[in-house]
Amino acid sequence: MFHENLLEQILDLPDAAILMQEVNTRLNEERQRREKFYNDIDESVKAEFINGEMIVHSPVMKRHNTATGLLYQLLNIYCYKHSLGFVGFEKIMTVFSRNDYEPNIVFFGNEKAKDFKEVQTLFPVPDFIVEILSKSTAKNDRGVKFDDYETHKVAEYWMIDPDNEVVEQYLLQEKRYELNLKSSNGTIKSKVIEGFEIPIRAIFDEKLNFEVLQSLLK
Repeated sequence: MFHENLLEQILDLPDAAILMQEVNTRLNEERQRREKFYNDIDESVKAEFINGEMIVHSPVMKRHNTATGLLYQLLNIYCYKHSLGFVGFEKIMTVFSRNDYEPNIVFFGNEKAKDFKEVQTLFPVPDFIVEILSKSTAKNDRGVKFDDYETHKVAEYWMIDPDNEVVEQYLLQEKRYELNLKSSNGTIKSKVIEGFEIPIRAIFDEKLNFEVLQSLLK
């Protein structure tokens, strides 16, 4: 609705054509910077291309890394066991219409994953995304990424706050994200990854995570 209203406002302007020419010029310049971004980055750098700018990420805290690793291993084992698709983490470059992101964890169902190559470095829009919040990333995770994931129909988006040990689960409902769950206890069940349900504490507690992992392997 916001985009439709914005478009109508632009079309009502007498200089709409001139404005669009300027937008196209700037977007063409941005595409050139994006190509340079692709050519310049390598596996040693975690970086994203957001609204025309290259964003390089700083090293993460241990608790951030722990939450990422614990959730990733549960997702990966579960999806592998049930042949549901591909789970990636940290260095999976996902290509959106304007921006390029490296979410902390991504899942692609078999419909997309069946065509992936072992040497592939650029990936399509995921079906499910997890971002682990930090002071340096929370603004984008809750802002431009939230909007972009919603616009490009990422069906499920989890934001995890490792400092407060809270998980937020957003589900796409009629083109908009709706908050389905925000909690630090109880269980969380994925809508996209069929049958995947875990205790929220297993994302933060290594002992509990190991117990859940063992149950998934049975």
